[in-house]
Amino acid sequence: MARVYTSSVIDAPAAQVWERVRDFNGLPRWHPAIRDSRIENAEPADKIGCVRDFHLQNGDRLREQLLGLSDYDMFCTYSILESPMPLTDYIATLRLTPITDGDRCFIEWSAEFECAEEDAAGLIDNIGTNVFQGGFSALKRQLAV
Repeated sequence: MARVYTSSVIDAPAAQVWERVRDFNGLPRWHPAIRDSRIENAEPADKIGCVRDFHLQNGDRLREQLLGLSDYDMFCTYSILESPMPLTDYIATLRLTPITDGDRCFIEWSAEFECAEEDAAGLIDNIGTNVFQGGFSALKRQLAV
């Protein structure tokens, strides 16, 4: 099983960051790699089990299912149902933790998945750098004070 873990600190209150990332259908509003997104069957974007169907800027299509969401603990967990990446059994969690010293936010994004051994290093690097860190960097720019 391959694992990816990326973390960062955002100079904004955790509640403000959570407000931005909580919407399971809201990726295009904060992540630069995402072109568009819709929730299938017009379900609420915070309903456990809902599926988002979205496109990357390069046109690739993904479908992901919301597995868990907590406003109290500020996390969301989801799985990939369809992806052009050569992987299976992908489960990821995006989690925020308040940093009370300076009213900042610790943000972490992790994933586990199965893939061919020869694909693991490239997938781990791509997901960690382009997806996870790319999203963190965008949030830092958007929430800068």
